[in-house]
Amino acid sequence: METLRESFLHLTSQMSSYRRTTFEEDDLVDSTVDEVYPNGLQVNMSRPHRGLRCWALRTSMEKKLLVLVGLLSGTLLLCLFTLVLHFSVAHPRVCLSESCVTVASSVLGALDRSVDPCQDFYSFACGGWIKANPLPDGHSRWGTFNNLWEHNQAIMKRLLENTTMTGLSEAERKAQRYYQACMNEEKIEKLGAQPLQELINQTGGWAVTDNWDKDHFQEVLETVSARYRTSPFFSVYVSTDSKNSNSNIIQVDQSGLGLPSRTYYVNKTANHKVLTAYLNYLVELGVLLGGSEDSTRVQMQEVLDFETTLAQITVPQEERRDEELIYHKMSVKELQTLAPAVDWMPFLSAVFAPVELNDSEPVVVYAKEYLQKVSSLINSTNKSLLNNYMMMTVVRKMASNLDQRFQDAENRFLEAMYGTKKSCTPRWKLCVSDTDSALGFALGAMFVKATFSEDSKTIAEDMISEIKGAFEESLRSVGWMDVETKKAAKEKADAIYNMIGYPKFIMDPKELDKVFNDYEVVSDLYFQNIMQYYNFSSRVTADQLRKAPNREQWSMTPPTVNAYYSPTKNEMVFPAGILQAPFYSRTWPKALNFGGIGVVMGHELTHAFDDQGREFDKEGNLRSWWKSASVEAFKKQTQCMVEQYGNYSINQEALNGKHTLGENIADNGGLKAAYKAYENWIWKNGEEEVLPTLGMTNQQLFFIGFAQVWCSVRTPESSREGVITDPHSPSRFRVIGTVSNSREFSQHFNCKHNSPMNPQRKCELW
Repeated sequence: METLRESFLHLTSQMSSYRRTTFEEDDLVDSTVDEVYPNGLQVNMSRPHRGLRCWALRTSMEKKLLVLVGLLSGTLLLCLFTLVLHFSVAHPRVCLSESCVTVASSVLGALDRSVDPCQDFYSFACGGWIKANPLPDGHSRWGTFNNLWEHNQAIMKRLLENTTMTGLSEAERKAQRYYQACMNEEKIEKLGAQPLQELINQTGGWAVTDNWDKDHFQEVLETVSARYRTSPFFSVYVSTDSKNSNSNIIQVDQSGLGLPSRTYYVNKTANHKVLTAYLNYLVELGVLLGGSEDSTRVQMQEVLDFETTLAQITVPQEERRDEELIYHKMSVKELQTLAPAVDWMPFLSAVFAPVELNDSEPVVVYAKEYLQKVSSLINSTNKSLLNNYMMMTVVRKMASNLDQRFQDAENRFLEAMYGTKKSCTPRWKLCVSDTDSALGFALGAMFVKATFSEDSKTIAEDMISEIKGAFEESLRSVGWMDVETKKAAKEKADAIYNMIGYPKFIMDPKELDKVFNDYEVVSDLYFQNIMQYYNFSSRVTADQLRKAPNREQWSMTPPTVNAYYSPTKNEMVFPAGILQAPFYSRTWPKALNFGGIGVVMGHELTHAFDDQGREFDKEGNLRSWWKSASVEAFKKQTQCMVEQYGNYSINQEALNGKHTLGENIADNGGLKAAYKAYENWIWKNGEEEVLPTLGMTNQQLFFIGFAQVWCSVRTPESSREGVITDPHSPSRFRVIGTVSNSREFSQHFNCKHNSPMNPQRKCELW
């Protein structure tokens, strides 16, 4: 499709050519051209004058008339061009394909045109969707992400249940067997609490069920951490060393709370309902496993009080955003001095068996002060209580894998915690999600082969390239950053590695089988499969300790509806699960694709330059690579966002602008980069057809597409939990927070100065 700019260039080119030809003809009036034909005949090609006269021989009146005719002709051409331009803008071509009509209907249905987009863009873009989508039973929140995940779940269900499918690898067969065992409700109900009771006895017993009679703190701590993958008191894991991205290292951090955030414990009055429900849940679990009601309640109250003390020494997440400040590398010997209540050498040897360790093994501690305090707390706490607490971390983790009584107990707690309405969630949905958690890359291989088109990778790569180019274009105009730091930032952006769809190894049956070779799965013993998975996971974790980080090791499975940026690998990952509508469709207008998956891509790219990601260089190493003046300027710019989002509230509860800073930076940078990339695409390819019935420009459609990705509904309890725990702002503020900082949005929606979506003060970073 020829753009208006190209049409104009074509017209002016023709005009220039016309003038040039005319002048050449005038120059050749008196010239003679002789052409020789094969027969030798010479033909005289001298042209007759036809009344033409050279300029010098013309009268003054003739000259004036010719100039006037030329001016009138030029004016006429200009008027025609302006008319064509005006008509093209006022009457753009409309896309009437089946896909365009369908998506136009979807976009239109989600709108609430009674709302002024400049007053409340989220309600304008999502008001119709919210009215048409009451919260489904069994869900505390519902949105486009949930809808797409359920679509993916249905596909996975079909794949897992098709046991007659040929050509599957052994790993894929294991995924099917795991799912079958999870679906075997008759067997699960028959076993009841027995599997967990046996596990408790094997671990040394539990005072709640009257079969604990000795102090074996160290032994239990090692067992529940190594074999059952729980994290009482603290978490221990293997991950990339932030200051040496070519190496994996043991890392230790704060952990141990049963509720999602310390806030629930330290603000008891506001969270009385949740704390009461949590205590009742712990008591119910204890009783189901053999404890008496009265004794169990007394002991579980002690456990809750202990967790409250843990919460009080736990550092809030918003105070841990500067990794340079919380990173402490030390040896195991030094760790022993820091927190002597734990015998660290045998503990770490148990967790990372069979890898041999010694007390010079390096460890990165991310909660130095916390570990000192928790060590003192362990030493001053009754050993029976410590045992009850550690065993409760196991019981909480395993209970939902038992019979229906345990699931009902959990559901009652979740109803209070998240405001979830009672429902009978189909068993298959739970089992699909659990299979994805345990064997997600084997299941992911099946999902990719069934749903993912290979050219989607190429299309996604091209879009990322456009987004990255747009980001770097904006980077050049950033006024607060010095030239040298800006150059280094561009180099980091250029070095970002893209992972799209799935890790390569899952498409090779031999490689896939090799990964899951040591994991045994049976078709009828669900609890056993889970325990085998924890043992398998422990061995995989230990094996990583002596190996360099692997790009093919993803933190999300292919069917996942999400994406992420890894600072230590300096890479972005976009699973196949999210490369679908409503984020992307090859038959949709580019405006929607850039507003959907394009903003997601820009979001992840911007994470490389948020308040945490910016601390890592292009190689993924945590170090100071910015000039100090630019660091100070960055902090000043980001303070604007801290204040902006901190002034938003939901259900009368203020957002934490500091806790959500990184995601807010990414939201704003992602929207800006995606919009600029779309404008660049138009410049190269021309304006695309508009959708029918909407009466919107494609630029407006871009912002609508972005907003409608975030249409959602939540219970008040779930909203509050999100405010307390989620590093992302609530959906409403992810939309209005970003568009109110976008000058392009205000321009295309003609928002008056100082209207809610076009405030005078705009927070601009990237």
